[in-house]
Amino acid sequence: MPPDPQTSKTSKPSPTGRLLGGVRAFLRANEFALVAAAALIGGLAALCVIAMTQTAIFFHEKIYDLPFDVRLSAAAKVSPWAAFSTLILAGLALGAMESWRRRKKQPAAVDPVEANALRGGRMSLRDSVVVALQTLVSNSAGASVGLEAGYAQIGAALGSTLGQKLRLRRNDLRLLVGAGAAAAIAGAFNAPLTGAFYGFEVVLGSYAISGAAPIFAAAISGTLVTKLVAVAPYQIETPHLQPLVFSSYLLLIGLAALTTALGVFAMRAAGFAEKALDATRISPLFRPVVGAVIVATLAVFTPQVLGAGHGALALDVATDFPAAVLLAFLGMKLVACLASLASGFRGGLFFASLLMGALLGKIYALGLAQFAPALAPDATLCMLAGMATLGAVIVGGPLTMAFLVLEGVSDFSAASAIIAATVAANLIARATFGYSFSTWRLHLRGATIRSANDIGWIEELKVGKLMRPAPPTAPVWIDLDAFCQLFPAGGEQFVALIDREGRYAGLVNTTEAHAQARDREGWAKDLARHADVPLTPDMNAKTAMALFDKAEADLLAVVHPVTRAPLGAVTETFLARRYAEHADAAARNAIGI
Repeated sequence: MPPDPQTSKTSKPSPTGRLLGGVRAFLRANEFALVAAAALIGGLAALCVIAMTQTAIFFHEKIYDLPFDVRLSAAAKVSPWAAFSTLILAGLALGAMESWRRRKKQPAAVDPVEANALRGGRMSLRDSVVVALQTLVSNSAGASVGLEAGYAQIGAALGSTLGQKLRLRRNDLRLLVGAGAAAAIAGAFNAPLTGAFYGFEVVLGSYAISGAAPIFAAAISGTLVTKLVAVAPYQIETPHLQPLVFSSYLLLIGLAALTTALGVFAMRAAGFAEKALDATRISPLFRPVVGAVIVATLAVFTPQVLGAGHGALALDVATDFPAAVLLAFLGMKLVACLASLASGFRGGLFFASLLMGALLGKIYALGLAQFAPALAPDATLCMLAGMATLGAVIVGGPLTMAFLVLEGVSDFSAASAIIAATVAANLIARATFGYSFSTWRLHLRGATIRSANDIGWIEELKVGKLMRPAPPTAPVWIDLDAFCQLFPAGGEQFVALIDREGRYAGLVNTTEAHAQARDREGWAKDLARHADVPLTPDMNAKTAMALFDKAEADLLAVVHPVTRAPLGAVTETFLARRYAEHADAAARNAIGI
């Protein structure tokens, strides 16, 4: 019989499908192709960064009537009317978007850290574009947030989208997410080392030799595209650094302890501020207005609270402000950041942590010069170390922030001291708090992750995939003789009892039932075990392992979460073996073996 033309037509892959299949096979088999894909993503991410940056600068100049080449946070003053009206209108727009999302019960957008930790690198490009636009609206209006979170979001989403279209392996998909974010940060700061280590430390959660080429290719590509297209890359202008002495290391580690305390306080305060606003039951539509009013009020006193703080950083580094004034700037910037983020403005604390760290570092240097002049270190060194250490605590990448500062000033003479301080700050933060700002916000939403290390496989390793389905069952009222006749010795090891509604009522060991039946009469239900410790198909392997430990059981039944009908059974030995296999595979991927 000749083939059905319709069937043949539908079963034959389309030209697009064949093309994607060929590209996928090429990328999987050729490491150079993956590097080229990462470089392509890096260039696209850099173009997005340039567009967002120039758009924000344009609106700052038009809304706040800034002189040419003056950053918003470095302005001498701003119009209160412009600050209040713009921030309130932007807040209402963001509030309307959040109200619509909640009304439609749409899930919150997944950021790069969450995607790589829990979802194997899967992100939505549409949701990420929305997040990037919300971040752009927030920063353009003057909210005290940076664009870096939007940069990383759109860059990572480009990598994820390409990887999903090509149906790449989980590890390659996570790698492209890290490459996109690395390129975005590298392009934003003209700092390829910074971008690459951001990809490793923050987005991938580990240093992998196999991922070095794609990550660095993306970071370099992002930097080159920014240099070719943008007018002038961002640069931190500082006085020349004095030579290091041994005491500098000890004093900078002391500064690291202070910046860690400030960083942990800021992150905890962010959670407290969100809970406080939740308690007021203000509608999501008007919630950002609260932050808008706070930020605009502070902007009347100093424009340094507006935007990410690029202009304020350059101004504060170059100007000899008294310690009291610097402390006031630091306090107002912290309040403005917390108010912006807690109320619903989009963005992050990436650059704000640099500004606040520089302020604290300068205050630290002035304090030592006042009370212990013989020990006073170089003020510029303290500012740079303050930037790197506070950034390491809040962003979560010690080498990322160390290289950002060093590449930003184009001076590596103090590299050893600044890296030592950032590593110390990161160690103290991990020991006392354990979160970066991004993972802390995920923790407040209920996600149990502390880095971008891939633990998503745990969620995907469900009991329903591991169980032996359709267990033998018997009614709970059956006596031992009848039970033994139905289930002879040497057959089924365990039998699930069910009540009259078909609900699970415990497991009976058939060997034990036969032994009891020889000695005396009785009921099968008297031998039932683990009736109150069933598993459900949607439980992950880690949760199931904890229940096995609690019940001290070798086998547990799997029941329907609603009807409680027995669906299957799983042994502890099989579950532990599969869990170990997946954990070992994840560890090999993390180190690039």
